[in-house]
Amino acid sequence: MASYNERVGERLRSIRGQRGFSLQDVQRLSNGEFKAAVLGAYERGERSLSVPRLHRLAGYYGVPVVQLLPPEPSPKASNMDADKVTIDLGRLDRLDGPVGEVLERFLAAIQVERQDFNGEVLTVRRDDLRLLARLIGDGDAFAGHLDEIRVAASSST
Repeated sequence: MASYNERVGERLRSIRGQRGFSLQDVQRLSNGEFKAAVLGAYERGERSLSVPRLHRLAGYYGVPVVQLLPPEPSPKASNMDADKVTIDLGRLDRLDGPVGEVLERFLAAIQVERQDFNGEVLTVRRDDLRLLARLIGDGDAFAGHLDEIRVAASSST
């Protein structure tokens, strides 16, 4: 597992890339405050950023500071830590309420898109489930429902 500095570095590199900046662009944008070599060391997790420098870097990138930090795994989200989650479609009948209905429609849509109608299990990407949990807005209920229908988690190779 990556160290916290490495995870911060991954976020820094990702945001910089999304903004379309090279390391040299950030050096110019910051009037030399963030040297390309030092920013590269931050992105590789070799150096730690102070909070004030992190705040200034967020300003240069035009994003909230929190976006430069990696998300903290929550105990409720631990069932979504693997790259893929296998869902037992037979267990969908057990789910009640609006969260269960949304989850059932979501998984049915995936089946249709993939033309995957084996009817027993469906493997879904972790990111798809995280997006669904955000859309539902009730992470606790979603995590509970997911625990009810989840078969296994497997990492992608």
